[in-house]
Amino acid sequence: MKVGVKLGEIATIYSGGTPSRGEPSYWGGDIPWVKTTQIQNGVITEQDIEEWITDEGLRRSAAKMVPKGSVLMAMIGQGKTRGQVAILNIDATTNQNAAAILALDGNDPGYIYQQLLFRYKQIRNISNSSGQQNLNLDLIRSITFPKIDNAQQPLIANLLTAWDTAIVKTEQLISAKEKQFDWLKSTLLLRNPNAKHWKTYPLGQFIEEKKEKSTFPDLYPCLTSSRRGMFLQNEYFSRQVASKDNTGYKIMDRGDFTFRSMSDDGIFVFNQQNIVDKGLISPAYGVFASKCNMDPDYLYYFLNSSSFRRSLAREVQGGTRTALKLNALKKLDVDVPELQEQKAIANKLNVAKQEINLLVELAEQYRKQKRGLMQKLLTGEWRVNTDKEVA
Repeated sequence: MKVGVKLGEIATIYSGGTPSRGEPSYWGGDIPWVKTTQIQNGVITEQDIEEWITDEGLRRSAAKMVPKGSVLMAMIGQGKTRGQVAILNIDATTNQNAAAILALDGNDPGYIYQQLLFRYKQIRNISNSSGQQNLNLDLIRSITFPKIDNAQQPLIANLLTAWDTAIVKTEQLISAKEKQFDWLKSTLLLRNPNAKHWKTYPLGQFIEEKKEKSTFPDLYPCLTSSRRGMFLQNEYFSRQVASKDNTGYKIMDRGDFTFRSMSDDGIFVFNQQNIVDKGLISPAYGVFASKCNMDPDYLYYFLNSSSFRRSLAREVQGGTRTALKLNALKKLDVDVPELQEQKAIANKLNVAKQEINLLVELAEQYRKQKRGLMQKLLTGEWRVNTDKEVA
């Protein structure tokens, strides 16, 4: 078992300050000023900086310079911000809600950064509970992790950073592919040159309501439909939240569509059930299937397109909450290509979507591999040889 070391024993830790907003001469200079919200488990570069202070702002306020290579930690923040860390790639100043962590005595800042990443949940748990849960400098100094030889620290940091780089590059590629997909979907569904030959029909000619309901409890697995897609209810909520008696719930076959009939912002998402052969969903959801003259994949892309959402917004009932009934949906006039063209469009979109899905799976594999390495390397169970092989 490795001997523990407190962060305050291997690093100098201090916080910064915010120059007065009421002094224009303090702002608009050439000294980078990092906001807490910019500390998001990554590297902060000059391109990330949104505000700059002057020499006078630095001299006449509590702002302090933090040298390049230091680690920053967010001490407060909404959501997941508190406890997140970043490495500075520039000399900068920061506000009073961020802790600057400067490695001492040959300790590697990249290694410290990876240890703090690894212990994110632990760090949030030590937050004090007075009012908003916050961290403070003393709590940060008390963070403890195994003492590992200084010579090993950069080797560990470099190895884990290689996984970080792979993850970031894959996520950037996903983002680029998603933008391409949005462009392709818009081109095929909204700006398609063949659209002048498409005919207008009520949507009800292409969809049919599914009315079958369960006749006794727990007939099939319960499902939930969210803006992120369809999920098994016990996985989405980590517990079963449906009524104890789900008799009378709607039955969804594989391939069926559903939507929530109420919306707070007027946006409706249509999900396709491809999880189980048969599942149950609350009666509050509309359930329907595509008819034989409508390709189901094309229907999915069309219903969730920006052009259809605009058409839908003109028809739905307003108020503090917006209601959409299946009968109203079926009455909407839509421009639809022939079935063969539907299939051709859906196939192009499916290929593009599959490329994104494969990249998402790759990024998740990288994250799992890194978590496994962190568990071994940052607890001292494994070490890195000088030839950079894990031993």
